[in-house]
Amino acid sequence: MNDLQIKTDVDAMQSGDPKMSLIDAIYQRHSVRGYLDKEVPQATLNRIFDIANQSPSNCNVQPWKAYVASGKLKDRLKAEMVERTSAGVAPNPDYPYRGDFEGEYRTRQVECAVALYSNMGIERGDKEGRMRAIIRNFEFFDAPYIAFLGMNPSFGTTVALDVGMYAQSLMLSMVAFGLHSCPMGTMRNYPDLVRESFDIQDDTKILFGISFGYEDKSVPANKTITSRDDIETNVVFRSV
Repeated sequence: MNDLQIKTDVDAMQSGDPKMSLIDAIYQRHSVRGYLDKEVPQATLNRIFDIANQSPSNCNVQPWKAYVASGKLKDRLKAEMVERTSAGVAPNPDYPYRGDFEGEYRTRQVECAVALYSNMGIERGDKEGRMRAIIRNFEFFDAPYIAFLGMNPSFGTTVALDVGMYAQSLMLSMVAFGLHSCPMGTMRNYPDLVRESFDIQDDTKILFGISFGYEDKSVPANKTITSRDDIETNVVFRSV
């Protein structure tokens, strides 16, 4: 295939793409915790994941693996994960999570939780309410799609950053096509269910998941919009 043919193919794919700017997509993206029961056309899904596949990676190894469940498979995974969580079955993640935030990071974590729980009508001492909030994760927030992202653990932390860039490209592409998403660390809890469901035979290990679909704006949790610090907090410019 010559350069002209490649350009022609790319132009053809892009002709039906939305015209939203990257900047708009970045500012409009937010974690959505309530979705409409509405399918996304397969052609749209294919285009979104093809766009995300253009993400950069170390030596172009493209380490990401994405496993997308919908329909009956999604429902079965949801039921199994809810059952395990409700029964107190201990998670067995491929990549252990460390959430021991301190200082300013702990402050932001608490502020986020307070904002979310307030919109959900959950008081500080409401243990049942908090448990329902946890279970909502494993119900995928009623999303019609759940994507599990993984990689071969031999790559290590450095290349895991590439999977993060892929995930960002994926979520921003979803926004451009009118969809929303929620990245979910809890989706690493029971990776054996994911491997069984997708018949994963290689060494891929699950890092996290992303629920996605069309936002249900009537869901109170979706009113939660977190703030960002000024760049002076985390950016240093220096020339000498």
